[in-house]
Amino acid sequence: MKNRFTRLFGYTAVVGLLSLSTACSSDDDINSPDPEPNPTESRWITIAGAVMDETPGNGNGGTVLYSISKENAEDPNYAINVFDNGFQVRSQRTARLQSSVDGSTMFNIAYGGDNGGEFSKYIVNGGDNFEPTGGLVNISQYAGTSPRWVKLFDGDKTGVAVSVTSPMVNDGDTYEYTRGTATIVTIDMENVEISNNISFELPLPAEEEAAGHHIFRLDTPVLNAAGDKLIIGTWMGKTDPATGERDANAYERLGSKAVVVDYPSLENPKIITSTVGFGDTSGYRSFNSFLAEDGNIYQATQRDPGGSHILKINTDNEYDNSYDFSLDEALNVTGSYIQSWRYVKNGIAYVMYTHDDAAYTSFSDRTQQSFLARVDLNAKTAQKVDLPYEPDMYFFQYQGFVVDGDNVYVTVSPVGKDGNIYVINSVTGEVTKGAQLLNEPGNHFIGVF
Repeated sequence: MKNRFTRLFGYTAVVGLLSLSTACSSDDDINSPDPEPNPTESRWITIAGAVMDETPGNGNGGTVLYSISKENAEDPNYAINVFDNGFQVRSQRTARLQSSVDGSTMFNIAYGGDNGGEFSKYIVNGGDNFEPTGGLVNISQYAGTSPRWVKLFDGDKTGVAVSVTSPMVNDGDTYEYTRGTATIVTIDMENVEISNNISFELPLPAEEEAAGHHIFRLDTPVLNAAGDKLIIGTWMGKTDPATGERDANAYERLGSKAVVVDYPSLENPKIITSTVGFGDTSGYRSFNSFLAEDGNIYQATQRDPGGSHILKINTDNEYDNSYDFSLDEALNVTGSYIQSWRYVKNGIAYVMYTHDDAAYTSFSDRTQQSFLARVDLNAKTAQKVDLPYEPDMYFFQYQGFVVDGDNVYVTVSPVGKDGNIYVINSVTGEVTKGAQLLNEPGNHFIGVF
């Protein structure tokens, strides 16, 4: 057994490893890598775990990966000890992970630390065997050491990282405005090199800027159906004009916004605004916008005063304000908040969320208990999935869903407690318990890839 996070040294570590090597055969079976799956019939399933530092559930101690076959992922008698046996990804804090559609390759941009902004990719060989391939490229000179990025759904060819700076402008002692300046970097993931980068300002209407409104974060770019535009989610901020500090007062939020640029040139930025949603559209650590078969893009909102919405961006790259999908109404809750979600196909998506009446977690003073719902974007309906929910279920940092045919694979585990992989049939809604996930205090699982 390989413990990538051990703090023991010398003789103590050696004795521990020798003791583990003499464990019973059932433990050996649990911890041994899977045989290589038949690529025409199966695929790797990679489980990602986030390690705490001093605070349970924060994931700031790094990220580990461990891959198993799809057959073992579906077996409730199979157990995986990711945190003891996993491969430590290069990242000081929680890594920002992506995978190829077939699960054969993992992609990562290190988040924070000395190697922050460093893009790398690995061939998945099973167990803790992740083989570096293609070299490294560091984008920190363009997008900083903590860039936000996703891959495009273009055959695993391109990654897009985005960042924003938001300087305040004064005329002497008089506040004028705060304005975001965006940087976009595209990464050729096949050749591991930067393919393009650009920077530009993000001006809002003069009256909005004078009130202090600005774009202070970009995230989760998505390519439109024509392949000629990128739509990028935004997180809005507000400066208090009287103090020049972040506005802590109650204020009316602007309509949800997104930035549209030409692709692949990244030029001609345009800001579009929804009159249906009033939350942010940046997501957090996973995809937040998806292109569906109907040619439209569906985008979730967060911090929406009316609860999270799913918005539609049509083929003209404008918000379709005739489409109104309120998660509050669909689930009959208040204050819903979409933490992470994944579109599957045929209008069906799975949404991880919390809401006003959710339980308080033991490691936070906020209502963060998480739930999973099956959503029909066409019928604008949602139904909570039948899972073993606990107050410490926490999907806020969730990054990865596997979609394989009709099936969706997710990890379900409270912070610091064991859990399971669950396989959900997106057509029937049937839920099947899969492999056991062995946890450690304070740690949590952040996805499957």
